[in-house]
Parts: sequence; structure tokens; C-alpha cells
Amino acid sequence: MNVEKTRRQALLSWMSVGLLAVLCAILAVLQYRWIGEISRAEQERLRLGLQRTLSRLSRDFNSEINSAWPSLQPRAAEIEKSGRDAAYLHRIEEWKSNSRRPGLFRNFALAIPHETSVELRRLDTGRNAFVAADWPEGWGKMKGRLLARMQGGPPPPLESTTLIEMPRFVRQEANRAPVRFRRPEMEWLIAEVDESYARSTLLPELLERHVGSEYHAQVAWRVSPSSLLYTSDGGARFTTGDGSVTLFESQFGRPAPDGARPAPPPVDSGRGRWLLTVRHRAGSLETIVAGARARNLAVSAGLLLLLGATIAALVRFSRQAHRLAELQMDFVAGVSHELRTPLSVIRTAAFNLRGKLAGNPGQVERYGALIQHESEKLTAIVEQVMRFASANAARVIHETEPVSVESVIEESLLASRSEIEGAGGTVDKRIEPGLPPIMGDAMALRHALQNLIANALKYGGNGEHWIGLSAGLSGDRKGPVVEIRVADRGPGIPPEEQRHVFDPFFRGKRAVSDQVHGTGLGLNLVKKIVEAHGGTVRVSSEPMKGAEFVLRIPAAPIEKPLEHGHELAHPAG
Repeated sequence: MNVEKTRRQALLSWMSVGLLAVLCAILAVLQYRWIGEISRAEQERLRLGLQRTLSRLSRDFNSEINSAWPSLQPRAAEIEKSGRDAAYLHRIEEWKSNSRRPGLFRNFALAIPHETSVELRRLDTGRNAFVAADWPEGWGKMKGRLLARMQGGPPPPLESTTLIEMPRFVRQEANRAPVRFRRPEMEWLIAEVDESYARSTLLPELLERHVGSEYHAQVAWRVSPSSLLYTSDGGARFTTGDGSVTLFESQFGRPAPDGARPAPPPVDSGRGRWLLTVRHRAGSLETIVAGARARNLAVSAGLLLLLGATIAALVRFSRQAHRLAELQMDFVAGVSHELRTPLSVIRTAAFNLRGKLAGNPGQVERYGALIQHESEKLTAIVEQVMRFASANAARVIHETEPVSVESVIEESLLASRSEIEGAGGTVDKRIEPGLPPIMGDAMALRHALQNLIANALKYGGNGEHWIGLSAGLSGDRKGPVVEIRVADRGPGIPPEEQRHVFDPFFRGKRAVSDQVHGTGLGLNLVKKIVEAHGGTVRVSSEPMKGAEFVLRIPAAPIEKPLEHGHELAHPAG
């Protein structure tokens, strides 16, 4: 019943582990898909956020240029009072004194419309006056633009120049009827943006304010992207970026009446003269998102691997627990059988001695010897179990002292003599002379050797029951080691069982099939006793060539004599 229950529990455990493995696989697939979707959404979020930032930068750049127009445009009353040239000169000087960016413009001129032409009057800073001048060669596009506006047609765009025109409109009074003019603009103040100031001051300030130092930035003419105007890294350029926006778009409409809110600065319409492109210093937004995705996948994979390792450990522990439960049940069954047989013999012998056999001295002696033999078997079984319990409670050895290896072997053979003679065994003993003593518990060491001798008698049969017992001196990095070997000429131990022979309750398939008596605790006790002495035990075996157990125990330290020939004395107490 218990075996069936254990099997059902094992089956349920395996089913649970299988279900958990399937769930982990499903979770891995879902995580991979989710992380991919999150990465794409994150990339789009970063791109949109960067584009909004660049749009704000473009608005601020255009605002810096367009916000100068109201300050530079004189009122009609000022022109009537001081004259047109003087009114504009006063406005320019006042703007330079009050503006926070007086270096934004480097040249000023007035464009005055006539019937079919536009007169140009440039500001002579030396004479501080507007003087008539011919149109410079680089200002031809500006002249054509103004002529087109005079004729009422669409003005051509200014794409590769830093000139801007600021028109003056007649301000309408609120209590007067509108006055119609042949031309909407009376004249234009032409200003030339200083590229040097934009590169050294305006662009770095706006980039630092909006995008910080995480991005490389470059500015080029929109109609000629290969002509760079500005780079944030001293000449380094790139062909693809994470975001772009146009700059330098001037829009001048009619000014707002006094007290009214001015028109908002123009937003990026894609027609600005300059093109600003930025790229993340890590490479690109795709690179950043890919790196984050790789890290997320690595973390998820690590968690799944940890979960998988936990499942594997659970499987292993479940198998070990199942195997241990089976071994424990086999141990209980074996011990029960081991106890039942001598108890039955003792009970039968005692019953017979109470009858007619009590008067027969020969029979009394025979049954007495039988009772004694079976009692010794019972004592050995109980002592084995008690030693196993003591070993699990970390009391496998007690007090240690220098122990002679030869005396331990002799006493172990003497204690096992009746078993050896009963099995018809022979012992081939070879002990090197002059072996150093070992520090240990003599009784525990004798018990370990007795277990190995009994094991050789049980499983190393094939008719002759030969036991090879040898001891010699060896060594390792830590010092001299006494090596004790116990061998037999039996069928050997299968390779798949050799790593389990020292496990508690383990019994090989041959022992079970041949119904060899035993508890499965002997070799486990041998291992614990030897390891408690700081040594090691191993088994070597080949099919049909027997098995050999090798015990390696460190030799006791040798006391060194003093310089005057006296030995070092042990400290008192």
C-alpha cells in the first residue's frame, strides 16, 4: 500500500514538473513577444518625444529672429516727426542697447519701393546713416522677392541666404476708417543674420537647453545638406539621424494693435532655410532600444533559467526523495527480515530446551551455541543501526589517540574470525613494516574494517571467499597517508552502482536478487568513519574481477626532537 502511494506521489510530482515546464515555455514565448512590442513602442515614444523637443527648439530659434521685428519697426508718428532714416536708426540703436542678443544681426538696410524698382539704402556704421547703394551680388534673390511682392505675385523663397525683410505696415487707428494703399508694405528693413553668432552662441544655447549632451547635432542648408553650417563635435558629421527639423523661417504679418497679444512664433513647417539633424551618441535610437531589449531579454532569460534550474533541482530532489523512500522501505523490510530470522531461531531453540532436550547435555550445548550465535547476529544488527544513528548525529567517533594500524587490522580479523571460518574464507594479509600510527578512534576503525571484511565475505564468493587485506604508506600534498586495502575476487560491482555503494540503505541488484542478508548501512558507515578521521574511501571494480575498497587516512604527526636531543613534551592538561 505504501509503495503504491509513493508511486502515485511520484507520478503526481512528475506531472506537476511537466506542467510547470510547459508553462515556462509558454511564458518564454510570451515574454519574447511582449518585450518586442514594448521595444517598438518605446522606440516610437522616444522618436515622438525627440521630435517634439526639436519642434520646440525650432520655434525658439525662429522666435529669436522674428521677435526683433516689433522692436525694429518705427511707428508712423516717429517717421513723421524725425524722418524715415532717423526713425529707423533710433530703433536699431535702441534695440542693440536693450536686446539680449545684440549680435544676432550684422548688417541692416532699407528697401524702398518705387513704381517698378526697389531703392536700397544700406546702413553705414561709420557715418551712422543710411546711404544709397547698389544691390550687392549676393542680395539678388532678396531684390527679386521684393519686386514680386510689389507686383502682387507670390514671392520666391529665400533658401540659401541669411537675409530677412521686415515690412512696415501703416497702423490703423481703431476710430478711423481703413485707408487703402496701393501697396500693403511701405518699405522693408533688411537684416542679415550673423552666421558666426548663430554657430558660436545661439545654436549651442538652444541645443543645451532642449536636447542636452546626449545627442550629436549638425546644421546644414536645407537645399544643400552637404554644406554644413554647424556641428556640435567640431567637424564630425553623419548621414542619418534620429530626428530633424528645419530652422530659420521668418514670418512677418501685420503687427497686433496696441495692447493685443502678439501672434505666436511660427512653428516648423518644413520650409526653414536650415536643417538641424541630431543623432544619439550611443549610435541611434534603434541602438538604444535594441540594447534595452537585449538587457530585458537577458534578464528574462536569466529568470527563466533560474526557474528552469529550480525545476531541475525540484526534479532531482523529487527523484532523490523517491529513491530514498524506496531505500528506506527496503531497509525496513530487510531489517525486519534480519531480525525475524534470529528471533525465530532463538524462540524455537528456547522452546526445545524446555522439553525433553533439557536432560541431554549435548543438545543443550548445541542449542546454547545456536542461541549465542543468533544473539550475536541480533547484537550486530542493533549496533549497526545505532552506529548509523550516531553518525547522522555527528557522533561517529569519540576520543582520538595514536592508533597502530597493524593492531587495528589484527583485532578486526580476530573479531571477524568466526564469520571467516564459517564461510570457509581465506585471508591474504600484507602489512608493510614500520607503518606510522594514525590519530583516530580504534573502535570505530575496527568497525569500519569489520564491515569491509563482512562485505567481502558476502559479495566476493564464487566458492573460495578470498580476502586480500593490505596496508602501506603513501602520501599526498598534505603529508604521509596510511593506505588500507580490502579486496575480493567476486563478480564485482556494476559501474552504474559504484557511485551509490556508499549511500545509506543502498543494496545492489545482485544482493537483492540473491537474497543476501544486509541492512545497506555498512559501507555508508565506513565512509563516514573514514571521513571523520580526515581520510577518503573509494572503490574500484571490474566485471568478474572482484572489488577493492581503498581507505586513505592521514598519519599521525611525528614529534620532532629538540636541539639537545630531547623530544618535545606534550603540554600538561
